[in-house]
Amino acid sequence: MTFRIRKGFLVPLGLLSIETVALFITCFIFNEPVAKRIIVGVLILPVVVLFLECLFRRTSIEAEQVCIRKLLRRKCIRYADMTAVETVQVKRRAFVTLCTEEDFMIVSNAYSNFPAMIRALLLRVPQESISAETAEMAQDPPRKTADIVSCWLGVILLGFILFAQMKTGLG
Repeated sequence: MTFRIRKGFLVPLGLLSIETVALFITCFIFNEPVAKRIIVGVLILPVVVLFLECLFRRTSIEAEQVCIRKLLRRKCIRYADMTAVETVQVKRRAFVTLCTEEDFMIVSNAYSNFPAMIRALLLRVPQESISAETAEMAQDPPRKTADIVSCWLGVILLGFILFAQMKTGLG
């Protein structure tokens, strides 16, 4: 079973990336001040890297191991090697840490079908490694939507800025 980051988050994040790049390009087209070009240029990097990281992230629950594929890298941990499965919850955001003696992975509820992912994972890991908090969280995993709303607000705000830039630049 393979799980990906929710499309409800990827779509606005992708639009935000496109808008940021478009704003950067318009800064050069309309000969905006260097300071504005630098600010927008610095803004591009984290937005585009976050989008690409989320776009390529996959977590696979396999027969013998769990694997997380990220941008340009892949990491796997065998269930038999897991010594602790713990949860940290901050409001509606949940982070599940999968630990071995030498390594760890973190998955969050940013994944689509997070409840099914957690259930599948907890069926395979050694039961003695599952913390009480994780077992409790798995009964009713939190669903986080604030990040999606925030991203859409960013898309709208940057859309207005881009529109104003185009209107001013085209005169």
